[in-house]
Amino acid sequence: MKENKENLTMISSQDIAKIEKELNQQKKQIENDLKNISGKDAHEADNIGAKFPEYGDKMDENAQEISDYSTNLATEKVLESALKDINSTLERIKKGSYGVCKYCAKPIAPKRLIARPTASSCVECKTELQENE
Repeated sequence: MKENKENLTMISSQDIAKIEKELNQQKKQIENDLKNISGKDAHEADNIGAKFPEYGDKMDENAQEISDYSTNLATEKVLESALKDINSTLERIKKGSYGVCKYCAKPIAPKRLIARPTASSCVECKTELQENE
């Protein structure tokens, strides 16, 4: 991968602590949001699925239920993906590997981590991966 001078500096421990605090807050908010739109579902791999709203039996109520359920499904998917990224990032912080590119093992630019705290690759590796897709 290409080398970037900005990547040669590590993110400070103060910035990592700030990021960790923010990620824990986001995690709590996402978990609360998921509780509001999800419930037990034996048909899902994780036993949790989007709740189907019950507004009534009229045509317009049924249409609204389907619309809201579709929205909840999409929202649930986005929230679960974000939660997975946050949990992975918090684990890297815990292990002391946060801020290191998982592809080239070089430090990830602090500006990138501050802008996108869940980043696990440097800009150069991410760009190369996207170009090869």
